Amino acid sequence: MLTGIAFAIALALVVFVAYPLLSTVTEGRGTLPIDVTPLADLKRRRLVLYENIQDLEFEYKAKKIARDDYESLRESYTAEAVRLLAAAQAIERTSPEDAFIEQEVALRRAQRRTPPKDEYVCPQCGFENPLPVKFCGDCGARLRSRGQGAGNRP
Repeated sequence: MLTGIAFAIALALVVFVAYPLLSTVTEGRGTLPIDVTPLADLKRRRLVLYENIQDLEFEYKAKKIARDDYESLRESYTAEAVRLLAAAQAIERTSPEDAFIEQEVALRRAQRRTPPKDEYVCPQCGFENPLPVKFCGDCGARLRSRGQGAGNRP
């Protein structure tokens, strides 16, 4: 009885492991993954071409390929790489709207790097409050406003 159960479990494991290897369904198998952005896809394809050119150079130096074949393949690989590079540069070119947005982002980043105004810094704990407030966000002390002097009121 115990051997029968062990045999059934072993048979189930064999079927479980062998089924993917023996199945004829090929949904999505054998295809290359598609990159998320067109620019990343062009870069991946260009890197594959560069690797193919390196392999071609190696095979030519090892005398595994004829000179005419080498030259024609190298020429076609190079032309394809140039085409992919031009396509990537065309995608990277920014429109005037994109340039404006990039300029605004750079300006706001530069503004964030400036030190905070003294009126936002708590004189008691040194906490930098992000907005003009009357009380410190960390310790609760009253902050001086523009109209007040240097001292704090209780």
